[in-house]
Amino acid sequence: MNEKKNILTGLYLVPTPIGNLSDITLRAIETLKKMDYILAENTRVTSKLLKFYDINVKMRSFNLNNEHKLVPKILSEFDKYSKIALVSDAGSPSISDPGFLIVRECVKNNITVHALPGPTALIPAISLSGLPANRFVFEGFLPHKKGRQKRVDELIEEKRTIVIYEAPHRLIKTLSELSNALGDSRKISVSREISKIYEETLRGSFKEVISHFNKTKPKGEFVIVIKGK
Repeated sequence: MNEKKNILTGLYLVPTPIGNLSDITLRAIETLKKMDYILAENTRVTSKLLKFYDINVKMRSFNLNNEHKLVPKILSEFDKYSKIALVSDAGSPSISDPGFLIVRECVKNNITVHALPGPTALIPAISLSGLPANRFVFEGFLPHKKGRQKRVDELIEEKRTIVIYEAPHRLIKTLSELSNALGDSRKISVSREISKIYEETLRGSFKEVISHFNKTKPKGEFVIVIKGK
């Protein structure tokens, strides 16, 4: 009996662990095993996960550099391959990772899209922050150049808790720019390496957190959570 008959056809957005490999759901493992193939942001990263869970499904590279070229080809293949999964290196596809473009085109072409719940750095960072979590705005990564200052300025009057992703080499710059705009006494929380061995959350004012990272080199992936006005 072909076990692939037990799953619906379409595109599957499958979240993958942001650190600890045990954070993947049973449904995600079962789904990946039943796919015709997997679109992976980085096949080398995803291959480690597939090997760990004994998932023997072929992969194709799908990332921000090639998605515009590949989407038409993938859509045309749904006649041949009825079950395709999309995974990012860590977390949920489309959340600051590739996914929006192919989902949009699937919707336009009446191809069913399934989104599985699962790991993301966003929610645990808010929970760990100690800041109000009933209402929040997710900004993802701020623009590196064009439009960056405008985005920062738009946050000045924001009353909801603000969540921002940042890479280690840009952390101090981003914290400094936000501090200048929002005030160095504004309460924030900075979490890094969530679910990994060196997981850490630092809470305090912009001034206190910036002082810490000026003395301790930032390492890992960061989530900045800022108290609203």
